[in-house]
Amino acid sequence: MKKTIVLEAIDPIEIYGPGNRILEEFCTYFPGLKVVARGNELILDGKPSQIEEFNIRLAELIERRHHKMNLTLYDVEAVFDGESSPDKFRLEGDAVIVHSTDGKAIRARNRTQQEMVKSYLDKELIFAVGPAGSGKTYIAIALAVRALKNREIKRIILTRPAVEAGESLGFLPGDLKDKLDPYLQPLYDALGDMIPSRKLQEFMEEGTIQIAPLAYMRGRTLDRACVILDEAQNTNLGQLKMFLTRMGPNAKFIVTGDASQVDLPRKEDSGLLKGIEMLKDIKGIHAVFFSREDIVRHPLVNKIVKAFDAD
Repeated sequence: MKKTIVLEAIDPIEIYGPGNRILEEFCTYFPGLKVVARGNELILDGKPSQIEEFNIRLAELIERRHHKMNLTLYDVEAVFDGESSPDKFRLEGDAVIVHSTDGKAIRARNRTQQEMVKSYLDKELIFAVGPAGSGKTYIAIALAVRALKNREIKRIILTRPAVEAGESLGFLPGDLKDKLDPYLQPLYDALGDMIPSRKLQEFMEEGTIQIAPLAYMRGRTLDRACVILDEAQNTNLGQLKMFLTRMGPNAKFIVTGDASQVDLPRKEDSGLLKGIEMLKDIKGIHAVFFSREDIVRHPLVNKIVKAFDAD
């Protein structure tokens, strides 16, 4: 089926974007649909259902243009995510934080995750501490992706201490990046759930999203960014202080960790709980504590954690 859409009372470049970048991004959501732009006409060739959906989404994109100076790639994503504008969006109750790449709504799944989401709105620094499978890192990354899409921040920076969990870093093959990537893989996995692979690669190449070991944070000032320190139980107090003092203007910091899984040679060197205790009375900082009941992975994970804790 073929159909021609005529853009009326609006300059096509305002919808297509420079070099047709907006239109090209828009069309990636319609695989199998052929789209040809000729002046103010869009010629579509494909399944009737796709053409109808294209028409509806295009009308939404045009409506967004009427309410702002210019469109960006984030507007294209917002049209297909079905997300509200930043000024209307409130992360309360079971509100959708962001949508996954397959369209699934990502939202807080229990009261503790809801507390974490609300704390992100109200505080500049939040700690999220709890057992494996409680979703603390996943929710943190979802909040960061949401903020990036809404242009509340310019960068997402994810970091972890490169501490060996029973394996030997030295015997891993490859250069330094190859050796460190296994430690950072859970962060790549979460981002891959929320950002299409091509766009994620672009973000990482241009530095909009950065993933690095904790040691690489020294000496930096991080502003207009959401910065997440994962596996913070494997930092000592000095490292934790170094990380927290990287905070620049208009930054959000999230620190996640599981105090029961310390991989340091001496478990008592972990600075996570000590740091929380030292900072607990400072305004703008909040700590969220997850329990076994908050585990949202496979039901067996809850039983496994309980058995190991009992031992």
